[in-house]
Amino acid sequence: MLLVLFKRFLRKSASAKTQELEQKLTPEQWVARIRLGDELLREQFIADYKPYILKVTSRFSKRYIDPTRDDEFSIALLAFNETINQFDSNAGKSFLGFAETVIRRRLIDYVRKEQRHAQVVPYSMFDAEEEDQAVYNSVETKQALNQYDLMQTENERRLEIGDLNAELESYGITFMELVEQSPKHTDSRKLLIGIAQTLAYQSELYETFKHTGRLPVKELTELCGVSRKTVERNRKYIIAIALVISGTYPFMHDYLNITFEPNSMNQEASQ
Repeated sequence: MLLVLFKRFLRKSASAKTQELEQKLTPEQWVARIRLGDELLREQFIADYKPYILKVTSRFSKRYIDPTRDDEFSIALLAFNETINQFDSNAGKSFLGFAETVIRRRLIDYVRKEQRHAQVVPYSMFDAEEEDQAVYNSVETKQALNQYDLMQTENERRLEIGDLNAELESYGITFMELVEQSPKHTDSRKLLIGIAQTLAYQSELYETFKHTGRLPVKELTELCGVSRKTVERNRKYIIAIALVISGTYPFMHDYLNITFEPNSMNQEASQ
């Protein structure tokens, strides 16, 4: 009996030590162990970080997300799992910073897809009869619903512009300046978006920028291989694009045609 109790005690102690070890692991260390093939650890890692995933998703959606009902949370979970597979510890970005970026991208894709679907009016049937024998025209009904969706979309776009304008003003920039200072040439636009992406995706650099309110010109010139003049001359545009990328502005992503530009920093901007 004593031998049995002793074995049970050893098992409990080993389990407790394992849990304690996992609690001390950084996200990067978790991922490293998962990538060795421990799929059970992957499930535990995702479960432990559900509160973080929910926080990022709610912040993006600007509302509370119900994990049991909202599609956005499921999309964010898949994005978090995707991040585990894609994370590169040598890229200079923290896992959670990279995870937030991937989650935001996937949610933006979802928002765009939903917006496109909302504007489709199916003409599969014309007249229909309800249970009370009242006849209604389904095309008119669909058109009315579609018009309502368009109004909702327009309202959301207007609110988004207001939010962005308020954030821009804290850096001495107006929304009209963002539009007016947008580069005329495609190559210039790609270059500046690439610089803004570098700022937005380098978590430490971006946090320093947000804390001080100053564009890290020296660091950006070194990271992007561009001249100081290029960064300083386009300071407002770079800041604005970085804020759009890092914020929850899906309409602005579309309007400003912001896409990932991995090869955009190989030439100087010219206007």
